[in-house]
Amino acid sequence: MNHVLWLVIILMLPGACDQDDLAWSDEFNYQGAPDSTLWDYDLGTGHNGWGNNEMQIYTRDPRNVWVADGRLWIVARREADGRWTSARLVSRDKNHVKYGRIQFRARLPKGIGTWPALWMLGENISDVGWPACGEIDVMEHVGKNHGQVHSALHMPASYGQTFATGVTQLGRPDTTFHVYEVNWTPDSIAFSVDGTNHYTYIPETKDKANWPFDTPHYLLMNIAMGGNWGSHDPLETNGLQNGIDPDLEQVAMEVDYVRVFKE
Repeated sequence: MNHVLWLVIILMLPGACDQDDLAWSDEFNYQGAPDSTLWDYDLGTGHNGWGNNEMQIYTRDPRNVWVADGRLWIVARREADGRWTSARLVSRDKNHVKYGRIQFRARLPKGIGTWPALWMLGENISDVGWPACGEIDVMEHVGKNHGQVHSALHMPASYGQTFATGVTQLGRPDTTFHVYEVNWTPDSIAFSVDGTNHYTYIPETKDKANWPFDTPHYLLMNIAMGGNWGSHDPLETNGLQNGIDPDLEQVAMEVDYVRVFKE
């Protein structure tokens, strides 16, 4: 069944949003590599662990990322030399969003040291840098705090240890798929899991410091390993943010769909 026909069927189901509201999506109803018209990759180490002292090397290797059984699989693997590889998909320069509802239906990895994320960055990052471009974290989860799902916003007025954040507790996000969603309007940004809101950001006044969220953003999906937040202190060695369960060999995040609806 082709990709377009499958989208039509999905949107005809009871409770589905009107087709006119759908800006773009990936239902992952194909096999092989992620759709190159929708997704590209960030690769390598980012020179300094992508700004967070993370341990993984991002690749486009089919052992780290593939589509099968109606899902996208992002897999972090401990290689024979002890290094971790993973994948980070980005819609940069292919598809973006400015306002609307963005949904990721996903099952998360389990394990101390894992740090999966479903998130967004301003398309103007190469011009203005981070955090001036704005960052919208729809879902972040660190394995050392299993079940605590975070959403956050980073901006010049609040980044790193941002005040603009919310958290909700889930039972077993590694065994159950959940819908992680952000509803982004010109006035507010609201985060929910399975339709239940857990944080809304509505600044009284908007300027470049606290509202860099009036420009298009692109989507990202990845599993990081270790790093400033993901690392578990008691397991760290050699002064590195490498606190990862030594018994872990491979972990996966499965994404059932990504859907972007117009505001």
